[in-house]
This record gives sequence, structure tokens and C-alpha cells, in this order.
Amino acid sequence: MAVRAFEGKDHAAAYWQFRVTPQELISKIMSSMDKKTPKQFSLALDVGCGSGQGTKLLAPYFTKVVGTDISPAQLEMASANSNPPNVSYRQCPAEELPFASGEVDLVTAMTAAHWFDRPRFLQEADRVLRPGGCMALLSYTLDMELEYRDISKALTDVCKEFYNALLPFRDPYLGPSSQKLYADMFESCSYPDKEWTDRLQVRRTLPLNGYVCMVETFSSYQKMKQKDPAGAERLSNDISNKLMSIMKVSSPDTEVTMVVNYFYFLAFKPS
Repeated sequence: MAVRAFEGKDHAAAYWQFRVTPQELISKIMSSMDKKTPKQFSLALDVGCGSGQGTKLLAPYFTKVVGTDISPAQLEMASANSNPPNVSYRQCPAEELPFASGEVDLVTAMTAAHWFDRPRFLQEADRVLRPGGCMALLSYTLDMELEYRDISKALTDVCKEFYNALLPFRDPYLGPSSQKLYADMFESCSYPDKEWTDRLQVRRTLPLNGYVCMVETFSSYQKMKQKDPAGAERLSNDISNKLMSIMKVSSPDTEVTMVVNYFYFLAFKPS
């Protein structure tokens, strides 16, 4: 892995509790695979699986699903939670996958590939994929919006304040835009059968505090927290209080709708 992050036990627990699971995207991936090579769903590999939320979503479709990650804490969290019997986890770098050449039907990475040594990962994904197999890489932009009655724009403006405060703590490895990193990977992928989707909105209803806690799982927030714990806590509290004030509510448990803007690409290895 080019960059190691999300490795503390507390961070892994928060990651499990608050990160969004992209069921809508899994459905699209499986629909595309079914059109290309129906019935060939033996082994799926979820690289950089974290605490396993996305890994489990693949379980109904494949005979066997394996989540891999470099972080023991994340894998411990993934294994500790209830898993379907066909799901397992292994510790390894994204660039050194412990699978035979041509063994895997689907290689996916959900909000993780931007941390990899991307050229080496693409090469390794190509090695383990069977002919006709699918690589599906997805992530989301860090501009989640909040919807609540008729004040959604005002809430989203406060959300932007949150994100802007974290920009100085963004890892330089990611550059100014992780979406560009994925677009670059898409362009560098030599498979002729590939498709890019720039935007797919996923909506989730959750407590206002759940939104704040989700942003706190960002690597940039965690870096701020390491450098200035009091400042990070103050930022979270200020944002939460501003949002509650606009909503005219007193409880951070008040439910809102969070809109997450995903992007992704699918690429099929030539048969």
C-alpha cells in the first residue's frame, strides 16, 4: 500500500459504525457483470475492505467473497461483526494479492483505491482477474449534502465550512481531487470494454450526529485530531451547533437525509 491509514482501533470502530454502504452501486456492478458473463460468480475480492461493510454486500451474489486490507484493526473489526458464511478476510497489501492468476471474477475497491500504489494495484488486479472478469473501483466526493425540509441549502453551506476546515490536513498523496485519481486510473486501464460514471447520488436517513461522526472518520479529520485534539472537537461541536440552530432543533439525534455523490468505473478484462 502506498499510504497506510485508518489503522487505529477507535478509528476502525467509527469506520464500521458511520461509513455509508453503497448497495445501489453493488446492484449496478452485478447487473453489468450479469450481462457480460452470466453465472460466472465464484469469487469476489474486495481490496482495502476496511471494516467489511461493502464486502458483505457482495455475499448474496458470489460463492465466495474475500475482503483484504493492510490494517489488522480494520480486519479485526470486520471479523468481529456478523458475517455471512461465504465471507472471509485476509491481511495483505493491495499490490500483493494472495490469489492465483485468473482466479477472481470481480476485483473491487470501495473508497480505497486512492490510497494504493495505483499502477501496481492495476497490474495485480489484472493478474488475478479471469478473462471476462470485472474490475470495479468506486469512491465518493467529499461534498456530502444534507436535506431537511426547506433549509437544505443553508445546511449544505455549513457542511462546506466543515470540509474547508479540513483541507489543510488532506494527505498530499491524494492531490486536490481524488476523483481525478480515479479518472487517471480509468484512462490508464488498457481494457477496451470499460465505462465511467461521474455521479450517482446515494441518500441515507440518519441522525444529524451520525453525519458529523461520519465526517470525523475522514483521514483529514483524523490528522487534525492527532495534531490538535481540542481544535478538532471544537470544530465538530461548532458545526453540530450551527446545523441544529438552522434546523431549530435541540437534539443532535434529529434525523436528516445525507446525500453522497459517488463516482465509479467498471472495466472488463478481455476474454
